[in-house]
Amino acid sequence: MSDPVELHDATALELHQLLQRGEVSPSELAAHFLARIERLGPELGAFAQVDADGALERARRVEREVPKTAPLWGMPLADKDLQLRAGMPARFGSRAFADFVPLESDALVRDVDRAGAVSLGKTATPEFGLPSYTEGLAFPPARTPWDLSRGAGGSSGGAAAAVAAGLLPFAPGSDGGGSIRIPAASCGLVGLKPSRGRVPGGSGIGSLAGLGVAGPIARTVADAALLLDGLVAPAGYPAEHPFALRAPGSDGPFLGAAIRGEGRYQLGVMTETPWDDFTDIVVEPEAHAALERGIELADRLGHGVEAVPPAPEPGYADAFRAVWQAGAGGIPVRGEGEELLEPLTRWLLRRGRALPATELVAALSWLSDYEQRVIRRLASYDAVLTPALAMTPRPVGWYDAEDGERNFAQQVAFTPFTSFVNVTGLPAITVPVTFTEAGLPMGVQLIGRPGGEAVLLSIAAQFERRAGVVGRRPPVW
Repeated sequence: MSDPVELHDATALELHQLLQRGEVSPSELAAHFLARIERLGPELGAFAQVDADGALERARRVEREVPKTAPLWGMPLADKDLQLRAGMPARFGSRAFADFVPLESDALVRDVDRAGAVSLGKTATPEFGLPSYTEGLAFPPARTPWDLSRGAGGSSGGAAAAVAAGLLPFAPGSDGGGSIRIPAASCGLVGLKPSRGRVPGGSGIGSLAGLGVAGPIARTVADAALLLDGLVAPAGYPAEHPFALRAPGSDGPFLGAAIRGEGRYQLGVMTETPWDDFTDIVVEPEAHAALERGIELADRLGHGVEAVPPAPEPGYADAFRAVWQAGAGGIPVRGEGEELLEPLTRWLLRRGRALPATELVAALSWLSDYEQRVIRRLASYDAVLTPALAMTPRPVGWYDAEDGERNFAQQVAFTPFTSFVNVTGLPAITVPVTFTEAGLPMGVQLIGRPGGEAVLLSIAAQFERRAGVVGRRPPVW
């Protein structure tokens, strides 16, 4: 077997190859990452729970029972604390669910198990995954390993912190308004939000307005594609899919597109956001520099680049807020239990429960029409380039913990380019392209056509090769 002190330096794809060649076993790999989590995990706030005994038993089960052809055979990862794993506490980042232990696993957890992955525990998330940062009262804040004074983003902040610090080779996240892409960008990682309907165990089809989908967080584009293949088709291709609605385009495998990184494409560049009429959106110099770097890379790679003409959408903020609040209104906490919720969650929950049904129906109808307008508007581009975030990763404690209105506006100002991609159901990927003078990673977002994950992976792989930031390690490593 390979020297275990070097295993976390390998990419997920390299670890997968070691497993396939028998140079390391699932149990050995799990033990290595568990030891690393024990050493570095606490200062990062990456994990809601580590399940060492359960992880080693799962690794032994994979060795005994799962065919080596399973796409994620023996690969360590961790479940986000919003996912249910039978017998393991599911706290949803909330004090209100401190004692909840589900009897059954949900679909995404069952799928990663079928794919042969070995879960090491639960990654941290903010309360019910609602905010774009992972700082709550139930657990310590998740921090980016590039600067421990700054947050890892959210809501998949624990997953991103763990992957960026080499505590996991990759991790699944969920994304209802940017919750994969925001922490990936904050931690210098690749984060892929798939098309609505692409991942069967986290399709978004059953969520309000179809916002929330599952996808990969990884250190490289190829690693993200490897995990995406496991999430899309845990038993192999063609993918089983229990819905009549599904994402168009290829079902994969996607790893080939990421490894090849071929093609010349027409890219649009977008700097406006649908939040521009809601608050003053300022793209800070560091974020603008990342976008300029992305444009430079696209031009050098031979892609066509043109500005996307603006198209104001003044109704977006009211419609999205209504749906976000209505979703929080469904949290199964009543009476005295509400006092265990955090102020932002209580504000969202009470606004959601007070929302008239007619307003929710109108918001859903508006967003459905908006989806069609945006897809038509962007149809001439193979992909659309935006900043990943409008600011550098935010300092821990930057968000107002008491005033819901101000908190919401702060989140919008930080990440104005992500939520509309969930509304439209389009795929999007963030990829790091530069670092600030202070050593913070900054990235760009590429938005694809419906079902266009393969194209996004190809372009992102080209950016990754040319940008030269892969392999740079954070101070916490």
